[in-house]
Amino acid sequence: MDFNDYQNKDLGAKPQVLPIHNEVCLNHTFRTTIWTGERLQVTVMCIPVGGEIGLEYHEDVDQVLQIESGCARVYMGKTKPTVRCYGLANHSSLIIIPQKTWHNVINVGHEPLKLYSVYAPPQHPFGTIHETKLDSDLEGD
Repeated sequence: MDFNDYQNKDLGAKPQVLPIHNEVCLNHTFRTTIWTGERLQVTVMCIPVGGEIGLEYHEDVDQVLQIESGCARVYMGKTKPTVRCYGLANHSSLIIIPQKTWHNVINVGHEPLKLYSVYAPPQHPFGTIHETKLDSDLEGD
């Protein structure tokens, strides 16, 4: 499948082989779901310079973030008062966030932070596209 055939489309639960680096680096939305199955979901994200994912907590969702481009500061903790900086993450970093963990990722680089997120089980409705963080916040995700 050609990249342009599926850009900004949720492919659903069909088997796929995707050029994920291209999908992530060409994405300009805050969050777009690109694959949603019954027990797993993949989204691509673009966080502007100085921007953040926002402090989140998922009761029943494990999450993995893979940074493809940029630099971020990662925060995690079991409770809000114990959230602390786990360090810097860049294109060689995999961030693993177990369920029931408060977390945030802040772009501290000089370019947009490009990453993909894997949720198990899915966190967002099929076909979700949030152009900006404000869109995500208004939708309640």
